[in-house]
Amino acid sequence: MNSLTSADRIKTSFTLRGVEFKNRVFVASGTFGYGDEVRDLVDVTRLGGIITKSLSWKPRAGNPPPRIVETASGMLNSIGLANIGVHAFIKDKLPYLRTLDVCVVVNIAASSLEEFCDVLGLLEEQEGITGYEINVSCPNVREGGMSFGTDCTMMSEITSKLRKLTEKPLIIKLTPNVTHISEFARAAELAGADAISVINTLVGMAVDIKKRKPKLSTVTGGLSGPAIKPVALAKVYEVAKSVSIPVFGIGGIASVEDAVEFFLVGAAAVQIGTLNFVDPSISVKIADGLEQYARENKISDIGTLVGALDADVTFSVLQSWL
Repeated sequence: MNSLTSADRIKTSFTLRGVEFKNRVFVASGTFGYGDEVRDLVDVTRLGGIITKSLSWKPRAGNPPPRIVETASGMLNSIGLANIGVHAFIKDKLPYLRTLDVCVVVNIAASSLEEFCDVLGLLEEQEGITGYEINVSCPNVREGGMSFGTDCTMMSEITSKLRKLTEKPLIIKLTPNVTHISEFARAAELAGADAISVINTLVGMAVDIKKRKPKLSTVTGGLSGPAIKPVALAKVYEVAKSVSIPVFGIGGIASVEDAVEFFLVGAAAVQIGTLNFVDPSISVKIADGLEQYARENKISDIGTLVGALDADVTFSVLQSWL
């Protein structure tokens, strides 16, 4: 490593279930549309992958406004999984995505086990899809969503059923709104998941003191952005110490340094979310910046950062804190 020169190539890629992703930086579901909306703003082919906005069987209008509120160092959203539905995605979005030299991971959300299976089954018939991220953790819907991700038995059943329907990478996206997220990560791993995404948003609330009313129509929503990064780091660390499958780290990543923190605590890859609303090209900048960071620090493979944290505390002690 110490002999690395400016001409040497930095290894940025990693492999999941036989699929090679060109680098370890992805865009998070719900923050980048379906990938075509930003075609004039950012070169998505320089990303490890696009994770699409959640898809359900039928189109969803989502929750009524107001459903986005800015907060200190973050934002609350109560979008409610609004989406165009899987059939419109196949007809209107997927043809363009097939033309791109980038891995496309489709995020799936549903109100029932049957709907999860129906959506994935239909997508399996299409070309141009690399894998699936299963959303069992959205806090902004009344049916399904986080209720699946807070029930180990239900989550295991969903994962097991979907595993039988595909040989493509299957990623389970977990909620942080539980006591021990590692229990759910282990359940997903045992049921056949190839990777875990950690974390989805934290349940939060904002109040208008003049009107004496909640700022969101649904009263509570999902908190994201830099404000949640310390929580996300702790949850990624907990999960990475509990499972042998890769972890996608999510939560408040806004810089190369943030991404490196997630790698060090055990994330094999990162997803950039809320910062896409501020700068749609932030993910590409971080992907490029990681190569520069590696070169400056004489690191030939970014993968060597994963889990390289030097912590003087046992995981059993960590669990007692959580």
